[in-house]
Amino acid sequence: MNDPYKVLGIERGATEEEIKKAYRSLSRRYHPDANINNPNKAQAEEKFKENFSVAVPIMEDDSVNIIKSKYYGIIRGVTVGIAFLLQIITMVLLAVYLFRGFFIIYLLMELLSVLTVFALVNNAESYKMSWIIIILVLPVAGLFLYFMWGRKRRNSKENKRIYEIESEIFDHMVQNTEVAEDIQKQHPNKVQISRYLRKKGFPIYNNTQVTYYEIGEDIIQAMIEDLKKAQKFIFLEYFIVSDGRVWKEILEILTQKVQEGVEVKLLFDDFGTLIINNHAFRKDLESRGIELRIFNPIHKNVARLSFNYRNHQKITVIDGNIGYTGGINLADEYANYIVRFGHWKDTGLRLYGEGVWSFTCIFMAMWKATDAESVFEYDKYRPNVKVKEDGYVQPFAGGPHRNPSNPTEGAYTRMINKARDYIYITTPYLVLDQSMRDDLISAAQSGVDVRIIVPGIPDKWYVYMVNVSNYGKLIESGVRIFEYKPGFIHAKNVVSDDECAICGTINTDYRSFYLHYECGVFLSEMGAVYDMKNDFLSTMEKCEEIQLDKWNKRPWYQRLIQFVLKIISPML
Repeated sequence: MNDPYKVLGIERGATEEEIKKAYRSLSRRYHPDANINNPNKAQAEEKFKENFSVAVPIMEDDSVNIIKSKYYGIIRGVTVGIAFLLQIITMVLLAVYLFRGFFIIYLLMELLSVLTVFALVNNAESYKMSWIIIILVLPVAGLFLYFMWGRKRRNSKENKRIYEIESEIFDHMVQNTEVAEDIQKQHPNKVQISRYLRKKGFPIYNNTQVTYYEIGEDIIQAMIEDLKKAQKFIFLEYFIVSDGRVWKEILEILTQKVQEGVEVKLLFDDFGTLIINNHAFRKDLESRGIELRIFNPIHKNVARLSFNYRNHQKITVIDGNIGYTGGINLADEYANYIVRFGHWKDTGLRLYGEGVWSFTCIFMAMWKATDAESVFEYDKYRPNVKVKEDGYVQPFAGGPHRNPSNPTEGAYTRMINKARDYIYITTPYLVLDQSMRDDLISAAQSGVDVRIIVPGIPDKWYVYMVNVSNYGKLIESGVRIFEYKPGFIHAKNVVSDDECAICGTINTDYRSFYLHYECGVFLSEMGAVYDMKNDFLSTMEKCEEIQLDKWNKRPWYQRLIQFVLKIISPML
């Protein structure tokens, strides 16, 4: 057998890091993917297999996992899906079992179902009405499903813990009274939105430059250039991370920055990184000196396995002076490096100055919610640049621990209700509850120009069906709806009256308003507001406006599917 150390080109007694580095070099050199244009590809494949087989003895478990891990993520995703289906089947079988063998217990459960329905009816918003129907259609099983997946709140202990962590850290976000008084005097029309967010603990700032990006490629490229210039620390918080060009480029920069002494922290959601988040991925980041925390691990919450309570926030903070947010994740489709649903349009913001401090605190709160033992030296992370800039910025966040008064929903509702001339909304998911639908209808009937852009090519056909089902009443009331024909629009923007706007991670659906952790920025009286308006108007030119007569001519089977999906829309 060949000497594995000779194969790897290293000496005996090499460190673990040297072995891994040599192995990666070997993989790049001989793996058939790297020789796709090689006329001797077959020989390259055999050479790769031969070298890998003799290298295994000294690579031990970690290196074997590097090869096997590409399949581990897929297996993990399939396992989660199977576990989810098994729980639903178990609920139904348990209900049947109780009905046949323990009729008294079944009757008691039915009584509890009726009481639950009455409790929901007392506050019968759309979300709860959907669960009422499910409980009535699936006796007992529907009740089990509701208590596992239907409540907007996480368990009270977890809510309290996150709220206390947030309060502790947010105490370091102090409102400058002069700024608050200035916006009160100068811009009374929209001050109530800002005042609402301040009461929720989010200060408003001036002296912050804001750049609006109307396409994902530009956001990612700008962020990469800023990451290269980091000197003190980098915080990255994202819902989705996928292996590809975007992640590899960012990872190499982060690795270089760690070697330069920069502190790097990554906070990813477990569900959003289900495929990539495996043993080899975590060990690789650890070997590079990068700190990683995974939010709400699925395997620790199997009994309540669901899509709920995910961390949907997207935040980048660099040296405390630069902050990014918007719709993008760290995956190739957001930069249109790969095509999934036609052209992918996303948007985002770059903040430079005092306002970044709120994003730093939001990140620290979510980090500590994941790692309770962590301690931050707050002064180390504060902005240290002086910027003179007109206008106001107000980063904010929300989550299930804030229900029933979630800032994400509250900010959107107030934007709609305070609009005088126009309100333009861009969203991938138009899954509205009755309250927000009524607000949009009321605004349109009051003479406000209400326009909404949604995808022409959806990423989820069933959500698109719900989108379409909502068109009718809105259009009848004067709301104009446009579908983005080139592809999928993932941007989450609201702009109103040439005065204010919101850009962030917030979709107009139940998950963003009640079930997920989200973030955004309220902007007032600055150039970025006009940039967002102009982007909306130029995007409209690539859209098709939905006409009521065409909507009314939908085939009967499509109407039926939409009717059923609309009932269960809170769970989509």
